[in-house]
Amino acid sequence: MSWRAAHVMGLGAVAFGLWPATIAKADDQQLVEDYLATRGASGAVVRPIADDYVGRTFPSFSFFGVIFRKYPVAVLCPQTQDLKCSNVFFVKDGRVDFVATIPDLKFLFSAELGPAPSEEAAADAASTWLRFSEELKQDLFYTFSAPEISYMPRDDVTTVRGHVAVMAGGEGQIDVLIALGDAGSLVHIYEKSALRPGIRPICQATKLLDRDPIVRRMAEQDVLVMGRAAKPYLDQVRATARPKLQQAIDRIWQRILDEGR
Repeated sequence: MSWRAAHVMGLGAVAFGLWPATIAKADDQQLVEDYLATRGASGAVVRPIADDYVGRTFPSFSFFGVIFRKYPVAVLCPQTQDLKCSNVFFVKDGRVDFVATIPDLKFLFSAELGPAPSEEAAADAASTWLRFSEELKQDLFYTFSAPEISYMPRDDVTTVRGHVAVMAGGEGQIDVLIALGDAGSLVHIYEKSALRPGIRPICQATKLLDRDPIVRRMAEQDVLVMGRAAKPYLDQVRATARPKLQQAIDRIWQRILDEGR
């Protein structure tokens, strides 16, 4: 039985188990994309999670964020019980599985995290948790700070605290506390998070040439606040826009670049 099967049975959900690799020479990202295709899940942004501390924490795995855009129109998010709009996929020994919720993530850590007997290993584990948690909350507009970690060793239980803050795309933070027992074995993980999204694309790019100057200024300001994260949205609107609107989109994008947004 796979770890997911055991986990979802405990949650009372439907288990699908691990996806066996059918193309031995395919790279791990291709395996993830092949899996999504078998589920009929199209349009996802698949991006590697390649932070050094993740590799040290789970050396036998490769990880990918799999995110279905919710903006400007939420039409691609899977309507299933297990896949969510934001997921963390992993590949181990040519097999694909994923986590989509914080309970899933806790089960992955309890099943796969090795002992963290040193401060460095514990910091890596806490940083990895935060990185995965960010991805489960990501809508491709958040930017997070580097993890801040504190390590408090004790004879009975060692505690590791981690913190990241939203730097752009909204407000909020994610905090995690990991308790470690003998020889760095995992005892407990507790997360507390509160995120509030900022401006997201709705129709701002189409209003850059609006007759009302107030509407134009509001649209420009929204796009500037979104900054580089708005590029896919701007490209989407530009692809079907008339030449004058294309020029307006090009101008606002150049401002984003010039102002380092």
